[in-house]
Amino acid sequence: MTIKTIYSSNFSKKTRKFKDIKIIVIHYTGMQSKIVSIKRLVNPRFKVSCHYLIDRKGLIFRMVEDNKVAWHAGKSKWKNFVNLNKCSIGIELINKGHKFGYEKFTSIQLKRLMQLCLKLKKKYKIKNSNIVGHSDVAPQRKKDPGEKFPWKKLKNNNLGIWYKVQNSKKIEFKNKDFQKQFFRNLYKIGYRYFEINRRSKKDVFPIKAFQRRFYPQNVSGKIDKKTFKISHFLASRLNLS
Repeated sequence: MTIKTIYSSNFSKKTRKFKDIKIIVIHYTGMQSKIVSIKRLVNPRFKVSCHYLIDRKGLIFRMVEDNKVAWHAGKSKWKNFVNLNKCSIGIELINKGHKFGYEKFTSIQLKRLMQLCLKLKKKYKIKNSNIVGHSDVAPQRKKDPGEKFPWKKLKNNNLGIWYKVQNSKKIEFKNKDFQKQFFRNLYKIGYRYFEINRRSKKDVFPIKAFQRRFYPQNVSGKIDKKTFKISHFLASRLNLS
């Protein structure tokens, strides 16, 4: 696997220990082109960067060394981790995103991403449940990598998590209880930015983030039966790895 370099100066100068790297965060660039994306990621004025950038032809570029804190996740939470820049590797995929004409990710782009993630996962002993999208960790602000990103395909290559609904007991869907239980499930999986026992208009954001990842055919922000069931099957895996 060949990795080229286009270094960005947008990172924290203090070196971190490799054992502190616990999470991989996958993004899309959400800009008009590769050229525009790179210009932004290296420009000190924007104060954004990533560790790796993968273009649509599958070329991988290192922009920040792994032992440095890149500025990619922003205000974010996952499980008990807060402000994920300090404990994560950020990978950007060239894609115009929802604003400029959201595209399918290319096969070679995904292939290189999976090769890179497998390497990082092994090197830093990263749990599958800590391979996430930007929208998972910052649902109120972000949509990337979005509903066209094939999380199931990653799971088939031993990356990230997915669900299996077959051979299971029937799940009760009671209107009085299911909302509270749904958010308990989300919390157990790793999602934050909501209160388990109190509903808010902002709850739509983590619901949509969850649906974008696990039920992309229905990014409605409403907890229907299938959304609830998926959350149940994921949360019931007590040893999320």
